[in-house]
Amino acid sequence: MNSKKTIKVALAGAGAFGIKHLDGIKNIDGVEVVSLVSRDLEKTREVAAKYGIAHVTTDLADSLALAEVDAVILCTPTQMHASQAIACLKAGKHVQVEIPMADSLADAEAVVAAQKESGLVAMCGHTRRFNPSHQWIHKKVGAGELNLQQMDVQTYFFRRTNTNALGQARSWTDHLLWHHAAHTVDLFAYQAGSPIVQANAVQGPIHPVLGIAMDMSIQLKAANGAICTLSLSFNNDGPLGT
Repeated sequence: MNSKKTIKVALAGAGAFGIKHLDGIKNIDGVEVVSLVSRDLEKTREVAAKYGIAHVTTDLADSLALAEVDAVILCTPTQMHASQAIACLKAGKHVQVEIPMADSLADAEAVVAAQKESGLVAMCGHTRRFNPSHQWIHKKVGAGELNLQQMDVQTYFFRRTNTNALGQARSWTDHLLWHHAAHTVDLFAYQAGSPIVQANAVQGPIHPVLGIAMDMSIQLKAANGAICTLSLSFNNDGPLGT
């Protein structure tokens, strides 16, 4: 049996979610992070030292120039996702981009076009598909034991300040639609096994400092008739997360 080639990865964005990827990759044989990209060089060097990553830079182009890099994981601010994903594909690197792939339809379509042109793997971070409970339901639906009629989801946080999962200040603004709703929209399409053909959304007042809506309601309908009702809030000061 041939020994598998180690996949060498560059990771961009050494924030809360970048660290989760680094911790996860430690558990996977045949994958090694060889380059770390983030905007603060000193903090990036600290993280790289902790995880034994030799190459550190503040510019993604430096990592893409490394011949040994096979793939890139993007955990960068939302506004950078599309342009960086396209840059990775044009450099001949596979790419996983965290949710959302883009914050406009035109940019999302450009990423899809770049993937088709390159023939490389481009994946969005649809992590909920891999949650064991969601996998259990998906297999039951696939086996014909369950039939999805309506998915009802509440995604509630208390986020009056712009902080990440570690409680640190974010360099970008979190967003109910582009970040949190994206997970449920994908999960609904996955569990329904049918394309989404109708979507309605309303948002509450815009926060005067953060510039985003703190409450949102979304309805979806799949071609097979299944529906999804999604309620999102950054105003929930309670024990319920999602």
